[in-house]
Amino acid sequence: MDLSNLLPSVIDIARASGQVILDIYQRGQFEKQVKNDNTPVTSADLAAHKLVVERLSELTPDIPVLSEEDAAVPLSERRQWQRYWLVDPLDGTQEFIAGSGDFATIIALVADNQPIMGVVYAPISGVVYYAYDGKGAWKITPEGETVRISTHKHELPTQSIAVAISRRQDIQAITNRLDPSLNYDLVPLGSAALKSCLVAEGAVDCYLRLGPTGEWDTAATQCIVEEAGGRILNTHLTPLSYNERDTLENPNFITLGDESLPWSTILTPDNRMMEV
Repeated sequence: MDLSNLLPSVIDIARASGQVILDIYQRGQFEKQVKNDNTPVTSADLAAHKLVVERLSELTPDIPVLSEEDAAVPLSERRQWQRYWLVDPLDGTQEFIAGSGDFATIIALVADNQPIMGVVYAPISGVVYYAYDGKGAWKITPEGETVRISTHKHELPTQSIAVAISRRQDIQAITNRLDPSLNYDLVPLGSAALKSCLVAEGAVDCYLRLGPTGEWDTAATQCIVEEAGGRILNTHLTPLSYNERDTLENPNFITLGDESLPWSTILTPDNRMMEV
């Protein structure tokens, strides 16, 4: 499979999904429901889901599509997939509802349990982040300029550590997981994908996520972050897995920009053993 030929079409699909979401967002008229896991879903999520699944299925009819909004596929079926699309049509649904603008469409291509392509599109800013296996990580600006991105190489102890956190995260829960002898700048944002992309482009040093997320929240950004020089690991500092468990829920995780920092002590050992 030639990923370079596939990529422009995937970016187009992400942008088309983002436009559907943006149209609904700007009208301010949408329906909201609560799913079985007590998370919200809106008519914008479902409209974007329909578009992305239809367009990806047309683009690659032989590759299954697994979307957050249609994820009830048993492992017995999923484990037969050598490749599949893993999609969150609207990452940041709570931010969409709240009107903050921090949301995105994210699309990953996973092969042999590892993401090999990732595309993230932020409709409000018009920014696209993308990467594919071995070709680096890139950002398309609203003006159409394509620039290579890379993580920030940090210098301790002269610099504080910039930590992206969820806008609705309990800040005390975050600070309890960090070495209190160091200095931190906390940067709140909505979409999980956009926070990891901030790490990929060197705007922050890490993103610590405590609480439930799905594999669709991290697959695309894992490809982007790793191609930019970083890692996404669980809070025991081991890699995330894809399509290998009955559940599609991620553990708590951290997106790292500079892997050479002493993360095993930055994430204090006693607290790393606690899953929130």
